Amino acid sequence: MRLHQLYRTQKLPISVEEAWDFLSDPKNLQTITPDNMKFEILSGTADKMYQGQIIEYNVTPFMGIKTSWVTEITHVNEPHYFVDEQRFGPYKLWHHKHIIKPIDGGVLMEDLVHYKLPMGIVGTWMEPFLVKPKLEKIFNYREEKLKSLFGKMH
Repeated sequence: MRLHQLYRTQKLPISVEEAWDFLSDPKNLQTITPDNMKFEILSGTADKMYQGQIIEYNVTPFMGIKTSWVTEITHVNEPHYFVDEQRFGPYKLWHHKHIIKPIDGGVLMEDLVHYKLPMGIVGTWMEPFLVKPKLEKIFNYREEKLKSLFGKMH
């Protein structure tokens, strides 16, 4: 079973504090998730993000199939990074590090996702044709949504 990786960066003309306030609020995950995924938070967003926080939601990632997903915030280093890890859901492993770095005129945001798929050889076969393109589409949407909310760096 292979470990896959997705790495994305984005520059925004906002302060580290503004980026942290938005990205570390679990309620904003719905804002930056494509509508066709029918993302619905069920619990875990009443408090500001903290290590050990459990967030439960439903999402419809493929072919109209509704999936329950539970993540835990395993690391928080405010305002520099946080990590969410899947506890229950569609992946065999999901580890997502959100990094915020100050740069001239704004911030550099980095997303580093490591993931493994279930179903052995079938999951491995589906990754380049189904999973990777879907993840790319989700992160492209997030990039465009963040640009529309905060502007684009020149």
